[in-house]
Amino acid sequence: MAILVTGAAGFVALNVVEHLLAAGRDVVGLDRIKLPERAARDFASLPGRLTMIDGTILSNADLSRALTAMPVEAVIHCAVITAGSEREIADPESVVAVNVQGAVTTLMAAARCGVKRFVYPSSGAVYGASAATVDLMDEDTLRPAPVNLYGLTKFAAESILPRIAETQGVALTVARLGVVYGPWEYATGVRDTLSPMLQTLDLAAAGIQAVLGPPWRGDYTLSRDIAAGLVALAEMKSTPRTIYNLATGQGTTAEDWCRAVAARLPGFRWRRARDGEAWNVESHTGYDRGAMDIARIIADTPYRPAFDIERAAEHLLAWRT
Repeated sequence: MAILVTGAAGFVALNVVEHLLAAGRDVVGLDRIKLPERAARDFASLPGRLTMIDGTILSNADLSRALTAMPVEAVIHCAVITAGSEREIADPESVVAVNVQGAVTTLMAAARCGVKRFVYPSSGAVYGASAATVDLMDEDTLRPAPVNLYGLTKFAAESILPRIAETQGVALTVARLGVVYGPWEYATGVRDTLSPMLQTLDLAAAGIQAVLGPPWRGDYTLSRDIAAGLVALAEMKSTPRTIYNLATGQGTTAEDWCRAVAARLPGFRWRRARDGEAWNVESHTGYDRGAMDIARIIADTPYRPAFDIERAAEHLLAWRT
């Protein structure tokens, strides 16, 4: 049976689709955005089969077409708007509609079609201000305190979906993701802040020195590891818990990344911004965040993060080349 991936042309979803196809799985992808040309070419060479449906999670008709294109056993719901401050001001309605109502609509559509497993990628952004108070973010003991609309909508969906899943007989698992970077990251129009890793590599490709702002710490996680974790959750035979952290379990910074890249990319130039100087690499976090405790997902699934910052730099540079 197939797995439905919503928002299939987006950053995280492309990694999930590729992971599934490489394992020989049938995948249904739903998105109003076409696959990037390279993704369509690369995916065609993999052993699995991909069926793309042009549509949106806000349409019951589009969801029905995706869920009946072939028998679907699980949904990995990657459709999202990662809103920055400008979008918060200009269009909060769309952010709430996609991130909250879209998640509910997708879960209900899946339930009507008999799907029994639903994986919801949430975000470490739900920890918000609490993340700055600890060295390790524990999903059971650290109280969420989201500070922006994106984190608030993710926490709202986390709070609502478990009750709906329970009433509809669907096994729901929520994965709070670390700060994601890696293959297939691009400006989709619904991701307002690209990772510092992509920003630095784009500057390097243009021959421009990367100037870093404050080196905020975060649990930066390669998209390959995120995909492996989400698929591991989708393939669980039971649901021992609802919420898991999904990251590396290690706090790193954009400075750590630049050092790893500089060791592998001759000519790459970077430095910290001087006092009062503008920088050209924007941070996702805006403050130091603790690492995410991943002991529970490791205990309950086969997931093991495969990429520390050094291996990730090597992998991403090779992928871009």
